[in-house]
Amino acid sequence: MNGPIRRVAAVLFVAFALLILNVTYIQAIDTSRYRDNPLNSRVAASITGKERGLIVTADGTVLARSIANPNDPSRFTRTYPEGPAFAQLVGYSSLLFGDEGLERVYAGDLRSRRDLTLSDVITALMGKDLRPKSLQLTLDDGLQKTAFEALGERKGSVVAIDPSTGAVLAMVSTPSFDPEAMLAPDAARLRSLLLDDPDEPLANRAIGRTYPPGSTFKVIVAASAIENGVAGPDTDFLDPTEFPLPGSTSAIRNYERGPCVDGTHVTLDIAFRRSCNTIFAMLGLDLGAATLADTAMSFGFDTAPVFELPVQASFFPDPADLDGPALAQSAIGQRDVRATPLEMAMVSAAIANNGLLMQPYL
Repeated sequence: MNGPIRRVAAVLFVAFALLILNVTYIQAIDTSRYRDNPLNSRVAASITGKERGLIVTADGTVLARSIANPNDPSRFTRTYPEGPAFAQLVGYSSLLFGDEGLERVYAGDLRSRRDLTLSDVITALMGKDLRPKSLQLTLDDGLQKTAFEALGERKGSVVAIDPSTGAVLAMVSTPSFDPEAMLAPDAARLRSLLLDDPDEPLANRAIGRTYPPGSTFKVIVAASAIENGVAGPDTDFLDPTEFPLPGSTSAIRNYERGPCVDGTHVTLDIAFRRSCNTIFAMLGLDLGAATLADTAMSFGFDTAPVFELPVQASFFPDPADLDGPALAQSAIGQRDVRATPLEMAMVSAAIANNGLLMQPYL
């Protein structure tokens, strides 16, 4: 064999060896990446029918479980015993629509890996447990259901947090939906109806929508005033029936369109207890836009918190965009101020925790 032929043979040998190594790597080591790729048309049916671990509340109420098919014990059906009360959080695992909510976030842990592929055998031999894992949440079953029932048919959200740890004890969004509808024979039709519903039952209002926080924002304004030495609980203010907005013909009024107390004087403590718009509009101007914006940011505004599920960032306007009237209106949680229910629960929790803001978690 002459030199050129030997070189060609060597190149072919190396190429063939690399091909064998690559195929071996894909089949034995990297198989899960291709097997679990949602673009793999064989994956959805296989994964959906696998056994998954339980999802339970802090007190052990089962929110999601897998039930074996009596005719084929290797195939499982996912069920959601508590239905709409936990739907936007737990989500669902659907053949047609994939995984949503915590079912999606923790799919890798919840789903059984016992596929008897070469990579699974190797993984098992290395000591890794391939059985599905269960997920215990921080949610309190009683609190969650009480909040859900209290909201009833109204659109709204309730969030409760343990101030000292950040553990989410309740997170409700209404209207809601039955997650088992996503597994029904007519799931496509049912989901289409939910998507077209103007009340957005699929949305998690607690973290996925922002609203004017209104008077709950006065917690931040009061904290800013005290922290920056602008006012204290006993600071005395005039008690007008309305507060004229500077450079404007409009005025800010209290809820009952009268003075906060008796029309003479009122302390910050009383103004906070009675949620007096006039006093907090004054405070906003006394603080200034930059100071109030800094305090809002320290409570978590303008940055989405780290959380298991996607959270929309709450918003306080750029100080450069706030003239006198806009600042006064922002100080009572109106104008362009926007917050998620989770954010305002975090604000309350920080106050209860002596000013220490804990990251929320489920």
